[in-house]
Amino acid sequence: MRLGILGGVGLVAVAAIVSGCDSQPDTARIVDAKADAATKLKASKAAKVKAAASVKANELGQIPVLMFHRIVPKPTSTDDRSPQQFRADLERLVKDGYVPITAAEMVSGKIDIPAGKHPVVLTFDDSSPSQLTLSEMGVPQKDTAVAILREVAAKNPGFRPVATFFVTRDMFGKSAREEQAQVLLWLKDNGFEIGNHTRDHLNLRGRTQKEVEEQIGSLAKQITSLTYTKPSTISLPYGNQPRKKEWAMRGKLYRHAGAFLAGYTPAPAPFSKSFDPTGIPRIKVMEKKGDCAQFCSVAWLDWLKKNPDMVYTSDGDVKTVAYPKFKGPYLRKTFSELSLPY
Repeated sequence: MRLGILGGVGLVAVAAIVSGCDSQPDTARIVDAKADAATKLKASKAAKVKAAASVKANELGQIPVLMFHRIVPKPTSTDDRSPQQFRADLERLVKDGYVPITAAEMVSGKIDIPAGKHPVVLTFDDSSPSQLTLSEMGVPQKDTAVAILREVAAKNPGFRPVATFFVTRDMFGKSAREEQAQVLLWLKDNGFEIGNHTRDHLNLRGRTQKEVEEQIGSLAKQITSLTYTKPSTISLPYGNQPRKKEWAMRGKLYRHAGAFLAGYTPAPAPFSKSFDPTGIPRIKVMEKKGDCAQFCSVAWLDWLKKNPDMVYTSDGDVKTVAYPKFKGPYLRKTFSELSLPY
């Protein structure tokens, strides 16, 4: 009898153990699933590498940051462009495969443009009424910079109508707070970036830290109060940095991710070791005349076209940084996880 009972207990125990084993995860299946996931990941990366190579992606290449001022019928200085010239400038960019991005998008590395295209940053200094004046209906007036940009973009799908406006307290010729808010909010609501250009456009070189912070901070406070958005980039008047570059980047009332100069070269990609957010060069927009025969927009765009391996070319995936393998030493370590060499 005892043996029968023990035998019965033994059978129950064995059954429980067997049942327990059946309820445990299937180790073989887990291994297979992991292997399958690894295979798919490898195949996905291989496809991305192939796609990047097919468009000769180079996201460690140089980016032209173009510097504009007034857009007026009769230019009176080399900083001015006529509406006809500005339209031609944009059409040249379209033809050469450029897509506008904002200064903030550039410095953050969020360069989301189609594969094979090149980013370009359009910047406007001094907040001139010629850049944007709204009609009574709240529409950009004809031949202002914004109106022309939107016209060109409408005729060329994929050419983004975005730009960065570095403003001063002039605020596009508006003195009333309500009018200032209207024009700045229009820019914000339509995808444009509003950057800092100091309150009075004073040369910051040689100024004390207090003077620098007052010039930048008071304008940042004004922009924030009008748009509920803090500016994240600044263009330095006359391209001159303060005695300590950090003063232009951080103060009690501001935090900038990038400071733009008035230099004469394309800018390094934000993923490149040579990228310096405290001093990003820009290119003056002008034909090949005098010093501009080598250092202004037409000359540089010609050079980049003749040297396609030097220009930033997108792989179409904002989550990767694609580039030819031999350029690997130029990648900043902070972007190693996004690295996609081919």
